[in-house]
Amino acid sequence: MSELKSVTNDGHTLAPMADFVKQANLNLEQVKALRLKAETNYTDFWGELALEHIDWHKPFSQILDETNAPFYTWFADGQLNVSYNCLDRQVLTQPHKTAIIFESDSGIVNTISYKELLVQVCKFANGLKQLGVKKGDRVVIYMPHSIEGVVAMQACARIGAIHSVVFAGFSAKALADRIADTEACYLITADSSNRGGKKLPLKTVVDEALLILATKSRIKNIIVHKRSDEYCYCEEGRDIWWHDLINNQPDTCEPEIIDSEHPLFILYTSGSTGAPKGVQHSSAGYLLGTILSMRWVFDIKPNDIFWCTADVGWITGHSYVCYGPLAVGATQIIFEGTPTYPDAGRFWKIIERHRVSIFYTAPTALRALIKIDASLPEQFDLSSLRLLGSVGEPINPEAWRWYYEVIGKKRCPIVDTWWQTETGSIMLSPIPGVTPMKPGSCCSPIPGIMADIMDESGNPVERNNSGSLIIKRPFPSQMRTIWNNPQRYLKTYFPKEVGNGEYYVVGDSAHLDNDGYFWILGRMDDVINVSGHRLGTMEIESALVAHPRIAEAAVVSKPHEIKGEAIVAFIVCKGSLRPIGAEAKELAEELRLWIAKEIGPIAKPDEIRFGDNLPKTRSGKIMRRLLRSIAREEEITQDVSTLENPAILEQLKQKEY
Repeated sequence: MSELKSVTNDGHTLAPMADFVKQANLNLEQVKALRLKAETNYTDFWGELALEHIDWHKPFSQILDETNAPFYTWFADGQLNVSYNCLDRQVLTQPHKTAIIFESDSGIVNTISYKELLVQVCKFANGLKQLGVKKGDRVVIYMPHSIEGVVAMQACARIGAIHSVVFAGFSAKALADRIADTEACYLITADSSNRGGKKLPLKTVVDEALLILATKSRIKNIIVHKRSDEYCYCEEGRDIWWHDLINNQPDTCEPEIIDSEHPLFILYTSGSTGAPKGVQHSSAGYLLGTILSMRWVFDIKPNDIFWCTADVGWITGHSYVCYGPLAVGATQIIFEGTPTYPDAGRFWKIIERHRVSIFYTAPTALRALIKIDASLPEQFDLSSLRLLGSVGEPINPEAWRWYYEVIGKKRCPIVDTWWQTETGSIMLSPIPGVTPMKPGSCCSPIPGIMADIMDESGNPVERNNSGSLIIKRPFPSQMRTIWNNPQRYLKTYFPKEVGNGEYYVVGDSAHLDNDGYFWILGRMDDVINVSGHRLGTMEIESALVAHPRIAEAAVVSKPHEIKGEAIVAFIVCKGSLRPIGAEAKELAEELRLWIAKEIGPIAKPDEIRFGDNLPKTRSGKIMRRLLRSIAREEEITQDVSTLENPAILEQLKQKEY
């Protein structure tokens, strides 16, 4: 990174490239017209877009119902099928167009057309129906990032089942928690997954999860996709091989016609209370958000090769792998491996090999590749690229510049996108060909999204000030509730303290510069963003304290040049003496393995510090702001007079493990 010029928020902007402007899906006048329409007739704005971009079985007569706000409903009396909108309507016009180019971890490439994909989805959907899966049933999917992962999700959508995808890197305990909360009766997995040259035994993890649940499990059947020749335990009567399930199934399956507000999926995201939140999304509203962002933000064209590097286990993979690209008839890449295996040129090799034109990835991946060799991409032909995207966390200006100059050769606009699991689709982003870009800024809300920044009193902040990011009006793709916990939905996202509960409070702090550009500063709650993955500090702390040797734990974050944020754990052990030396080192490694088992490898602390106690007020409250300062090696300027044990701060500054 030494060769890169550091760019700060100095007001410098980059105008849209003239060549890109000429071919862009939207021009400046069209964006102005869209914004004006949204401001003057908000409901008609969304209603007209829904009629234009979605194929309805029964058109809606009501656009937005705010009667039970903030439990909003959109297009409530309309009926459709999401899978039909992704597959059938493409087969009617372009059956032989490539839908997915799949590249395995080992480099083997398979392609599938829209017609072939529809057949696979129909056969698998028929298999699910044969097992007894019905509309409204919950199906947990614990799959590799693969064509079959998409098939499983689309098949659930086709028959009206509600899928809940769990990232295939999560532990048995994390999987068990999500199975229990959804009350799922069916589970789809694979015998193994290949990633970074390593084989991960997914079915073994599934079996462990069901052992944890024991009699609480409602799982009737597990469908297992066979990916290796190694032995895989199968329980007779419960476990079914994927290939056996689809054998002799019909090639067609009539799509289940569902109401617009029927839940499409539940996806768990970390929360500050320790228990993950089951974010529930609707069908039509969510689909509309993914379609519009594909057209407006990614400027998708019929000949594009689109590549979103996110796994289907995360919301980015839901919206910009499984649903958005297919709903607009795009050709996309699915890659199951990592950016550094077998070497750090893997991303660039894939772009060169498949002539990728739109590339959407996370800043953490970019920073890791920059650190290994910032000049390596110059060895590859990246001339097919025409648009770049960033997702998962704010991209620092230095990495933005490298992305723009080295990868895009100063000819590809960068859409630095901000959104969440809860919003379903992109909320803030430059509109390519229209919006002047600022390195590190997500620029402004897309048309129809009424975002603002408010201070602690709930008043809009003036230019060049920071505050809490909020969205003032409901929008179709937003979450509908937290599964089985509507009160948590209200308390978390529509607090009475801000706008009397009328605004969606996203939980991020943001800065509004003099030009009205938004800059995302980070989480306002106790959630850590590691490599674009949100992890609740309470969930990690709870797992640590579950270890038999641990009495107390406090988890905070500190900046990390590659992952965005690193996890720092402050630990108090049971007994009178804190471990030191070799004993402490051994326990630290044991705790990292423990966290990997309880939550997943992504949650392993980067640093573990042992203390006789934690800094607490006399009322017993842990002063996490002091721990953040210690973790970040900042000078403690806060008042510590209220601490019961101020001397503990010096002890916790010792960084050994």
